[in-house]
Amino acid sequence: MPSTRSSPVLRRADARPLDLVVFGGAGDLSARKLLPSLYMIHRDGNLPDGTRIIGVGRHPWDREAFTRFADESAQPFVDARYLDAARWQDFLQRLDYVRLDASQPSDYPALSAALREEALRVYYMAMPPGLFAATCDNLAGHGLIASDTRLVLEKPLGVDLASAIAISEVVTRYFSEARTYRIDHYLGKETVQNLMALRFGNSIFEPLWRTPFVSSVQITVAETVGVGSRGGFYDEAGAMRDMVQNHLLQLVSILAMEPPASLDSDSVRDEKLKVLRSLRPMSPEDVRRNTVRGRYTAGAIAGELVRGYLQEDGIPADSRTETFVAMRAELGTWRWNKVPFYLRTGKRMQERVTEVVVQFAEVPHSIFDAGSTLQPNRMVIRLQPAESVRLTLMVKQPGEGMKLKPLSLALDLDSAFTTRRAEAYERCCST
Repeated sequence: MPSTRSSPVLRRADARPLDLVVFGGAGDLSARKLLPSLYMIHRDGNLPDGTRIIGVGRHPWDREAFTRFADESAQPFVDARYLDAARWQDFLQRLDYVRLDASQPSDYPALSAALREEALRVYYMAMPPGLFAATCDNLAGHGLIASDTRLVLEKPLGVDLASAIAISEVVTRYFSEARTYRIDHYLGKETVQNLMALRFGNSIFEPLWRTPFVSSVQITVAETVGVGSRGGFYDEAGAMRDMVQNHLLQLVSILAMEPPASLDSDSVRDEKLKVLRSLRPMSPEDVRRNTVRGRYTAGAIAGELVRGYLQEDGIPADSRTETFVAMRAELGTWRWNKVPFYLRTGKRMQERVTEVVVQFAEVPHSIFDAGSTLQPNRMVIRLQPAESVRLTLMVKQPGEGMKLKPLSLALDLDSAFTTRRAEAYERCCST
């Protein structure tokens, strides 16, 4: 799994105007995440003066059509509490558009003409990974990569190990590691970053964060939505490539890593990499025993009828792509030996929730009343929605005798902090 840098794309000390070129600028990710996040960065005054956002795509659009796309498709994803009409119009003035087929070298002179010599260039590839290498080759072939140009790669980085290695070989030909940013937006979520604080900022947890005191770790990412307009992309990826090999394994890495020497990106990456290398390989028999794949069919969500996966736009009738994955994984380390990590993710689930459950070991012997049913202590870390941390403890019920019941100590992050918390993609695009 590729490492993911946590440092910002552009250092604040560099105040040059930015030419941020978004390949796939007219796509679903651009509308739902990138443009709304860039607006918020603009709104907060964190884009250098003169910065432009240049959408690149195959649509026969001009600048006016791209700003209309932002108005109609991206603005609805901006939190209404922070949408200011005047600032939105100022943001639209930053937008430009270049029609370009990334695989066609003959289209790149149009992009060259749109870029400025004095601007720092950042290429954001929000496009299928099969186009990453060709795009880098074409940018280099037309002299569009300077010594300080940045490259941002959106996951997934390939479809398997061979394709990921092939992409890396081409990228490193033109961009140093310090100028390459592999984006996993889950790392920008406040509660994901809070996992580091919980583990390494509180001495009471660290001695227990291991076998035999932890009996299991469960990570669930459930979505109520289907594939929507991403059918073409999703059918090539599926739940395994779209969620497990990046988002869920990033969470496993943070939960299971050893304390890093510091919080600099290289130190954190090194410890996370040790976790990934310790994952026990699965034999074919392990796959049959410890994994489940599924796919949603037609039904109802929140009282509304929804289509099945095979009826979604862009999905072949004979598709075998999974939309649900559950698996049991293990780490071959002293800290986590024989502690199962249960990973689950799926679309069209009953509830939208992302959470981590750390289940501690049972009390070895109960001395309490027969009516007491001792339950293991659990730490439930809710990443979305309603970010929170709950620690379940056994307490005595009022009255005679010593009957116990579980109660939770709860930290509600939404009510504990009143300041606005940046959306994950704002951190990915942050200056």
